[in-house]
Amino acid sequence: MQTNRVTGQSSSVNQQVSDPVRHDWQREEVSDLFAEPLMDLLLQAQAVHRQYFSPNKVQISSLLSIKTGGCPEDCAYCPQSVHHNTGLEAAKLMQVETVVREARKAKEAGATRFCMGGAWRSPKDRDMDVICAMINGVADLGMETCMTLGMLSPQQTLQLRAAGLDYYNHNIDSSEEYYKQIITTRTYEDRLNTLEQVREAGIGVCSGGIVGMGEAISDRVDMLVTLANLPEHPGSVPINMLVQVAGTPLQHLDKMDNFEFVRTIAVAKILMPASVVRLSAGRLEMSDEMQALCFMAGASSIFAGTKLLTTENPEQEADFELLRRLGMTSNTGGDKHAAQPVI
Repeated sequence: MQTNRVTGQSSSVNQQVSDPVRHDWQREEVSDLFAEPLMDLLLQAQAVHRQYFSPNKVQISSLLSIKTGGCPEDCAYCPQSVHHNTGLEAAKLMQVETVVREARKAKEAGATRFCMGGAWRSPKDRDMDVICAMINGVADLGMETCMTLGMLSPQQTLQLRAAGLDYYNHNIDSSEEYYKQIITTRTYEDRLNTLEQVREAGIGVCSGGIVGMGEAISDRVDMLVTLANLPEHPGSVPINMLVQVAGTPLQHLDKMDNFEFVRTIAVAKILMPASVVRLSAGRLEMSDEMQALCFMAGASSIFAGTKLLTTENPEQEADFELLRRLGMTSNTGGDKHAAQPVI
């Protein structure tokens, strides 16, 4: 790889910045991105990010577990699985009024997007009217809506679309190969089929993954290539760092190297420049400096509030103080107004 004698940058830096949104990424070129010197990679990711987003704005999102625990899936990272003894007590589906009240609190605290998660393999048809009422109630507050409920039937997908759902979250979690070591109750193809169904229904796709689960760099490459080569890039790409929960099979893993996490954020941004890359789970263990590097790498959204479904999250006051120290502000427009070229 050639280097510019004036700037000291690898030639791929200038090449990738001028490239349009692509859906034909090759594993080898993405592996090369992961191997870039970190400063070159950050420069490239920030330049790409600035083509589509304001560099000093971060969207504030909030996440609520609307139905907790008792999930029949065996995801090795998840405290809500019935296969793991984490001490988590299962709870029934929340009432609509409770969810709307929590959304209102989140909005008053600065959130523009409200995400609702239910611990199901698939939602039950009898619950869909309540779920749709939740979407309507949150949307009436002027907030973006996002749901994550597991796999959907075609009819359920159409119901969510008719209710006006903005985004449906369904992470692919890892590479297809490593996925088999993390989840056995659902296939990788199941995940991709759900994404296709949501996309074809006209609902925005929110899909990313979890890193730090013991996977190799090649698995992170494959995960991001899978997302970037979908017919349409997910509008929202959450990148989660594993939160090790006692009682789950992954509780004793070595912690992921911080710079490798930042690299993953940067490569996700380069591959999917018009997508909102979300700095998601794991922030409680990240220093302010590490989070700042993630913003430099192209992350432009965080989940605020003291919980992410069932795991702990930084205090919201600390988040806003960090943004203030960095000279950054919250983005009041949300995803639907974010991914337009800034030219």
